[in-house]
Amino acid sequence: MLRRTVSSAAARSAVVTCAAAVSVALAGCDEAGVTSSTRSPVVVGGTARIATASETTSFNPYSQFGTGVARYAYDSLVNVSPNGRVVSGLATTWRTTTTSATFALRRGVTCSDGTALTASGVARSLTYAADPRNRLAGAQAALPGVSFTATADDAAGTVSVRMSSPYSFITRTIGVLPVVCPGGLKHPGSLERGTNGTGPYVLSGYRSGGPYVFTVRKGYAWGPGGASNGAPGQPAKIVISVVPQESTAANLLLTGGVNMAKVTGPDRARLVGRGLVTAEVPTMLGLTFFNQRDGRPLGDPVVRRALVAALDRKGLANVAVGGRGTPATGLTATNAVCHADVAVASLPAHDAARRLRSAGWRKDADGRLTKDGRPLRVRLLSSPDLGSTLPSVAELMAATWTALGVEVELVSESLNALVKAMYQDGNFDVVVGSSPGPPLPSELIRYFSGPPPDKGLNFAGIDNPEYRRLVARALRQTDRDSCRTWNRASAALFRSADALPIADGTSGVYGFRTTFSVGFGGQVVPTSIRLHR
Repeated sequence: MLRRTVSSAAARSAVVTCAAAVSVALAGCDEAGVTSSTRSPVVVGGTARIATASETTSFNPYSQFGTGVARYAYDSLVNVSPNGRVVSGLATTWRTTTTSATFALRRGVTCSDGTALTASGVARSLTYAADPRNRLAGAQAALPGVSFTATADDAAGTVSVRMSSPYSFITRTIGVLPVVCPGGLKHPGSLERGTNGTGPYVLSGYRSGGPYVFTVRKGYAWGPGGASNGAPGQPAKIVISVVPQESTAANLLLTGGVNMAKVTGPDRARLVGRGLVTAEVPTMLGLTFFNQRDGRPLGDPVVRRALVAALDRKGLANVAVGGRGTPATGLTATNAVCHADVAVASLPAHDAARRLRSAGWRKDADGRLTKDGRPLRVRLLSSPDLGSTLPSVAELMAATWTALGVEVELVSESLNALVKAMYQDGNFDVVVGSSPGPPLPSELIRYFSGPPPDKGLNFAGIDNPEYRRLVARALRQTDRDSCRTWNRASAALFRSADALPIADGTSGVYGFRTTFSVGFGGQVVPTSIRLHR
């Protein structure tokens, strides 16, 4: 039997969920990606108008709310180029092992309050972000799940990091974390509605629900690879408006109401051939988790494997991407570090009914699966706030499992309610979440292992010994040399049906009389924006 519930969507906040938090946090600092182009003349001193789907209720770059807009006002020690190579940021050179890193700072960098950035200032920012007592969800998701200490030598202009245990990607995590200037750390409350960094723009206007206005900084010259604010066509102001519906964002692009917007769903078809500049961004949609906490039915691996085996992965992918999707090949987007196709060979397939029978589940007179007198009930959550197609993905899942004999409660939640179920009351069995996929496999560790909410991010209560063993081995290997081990760890999660990614596809970042480059996950690189006539 299938039951549907639709919760109130009155509170549409900017809370990011599960792996999406990871991806956005790093994407805000990662200057990799696609470059758009056009040949029309540029506009000098103009205003770029950008549509975003979610409200920003805090501009603290270490909060779970502020990571998405951090790139406008904050810099990081290093950046990542389109080919995945680490390039300069606040640091000009760096040395890294699996247990330590040293960054040599660029001279002449200033904060938005006019003070000079020192090595001590950077070290204090890294230490503040990593301190668990500060409960900074965005930083917690982006940083390694390994404690570290940061020290400074102001005379030499260097910042050093030492890990408590080995970690594969020090440069690509700690190195790309936004750096908050000392003035902001002294008054952290000021970061909620203001910015204090070294970035190319400063938050100069805020209204609840948007728009948010950023004003260019004069003399900025330490962006990715030495990028500056002096190029013709770079906007003097950036205005970010909250546009929750993709269809509305598409209309605004077509009429010139906004210069840039990201569109993932079926509205992309309306934008083809309309003269818009387009950057195609690889993405992974619909990362699905199964609640394994005590007392939940999917704590039984046999049941999880059976439910995954019953699904039509091609059908789910087509629903997720509007008929153009392919089943996801891994837990990360196809352009992520270490990505490989491990899902096809590792996910359970076929014989779902047999798997359930072997575990003692039988159909009663009403066609419901029961065991020891209790029916198999599953509470399946999704939210349109995370993507317009995700509720439809959940509907197809529910229909498949209902036909199998599962009693499914299909719930379409507001984003706040979804987050509450995941991280507070645990009242879910399956959640279809939104994730572009993180840039690094290590960023998923805390979602697939470790303590539950309040002490960690493992909201589904996953405990996979093989995954933990392989992760421990991968962390002792440097950067890309660790990829083979990371992929084996992902395969272990798939074999146990601990998670199910739905679709590999692309999202589009579109520009109206605007050129730009985008980072991982489609985040616009501020210093790349050019306005055109």
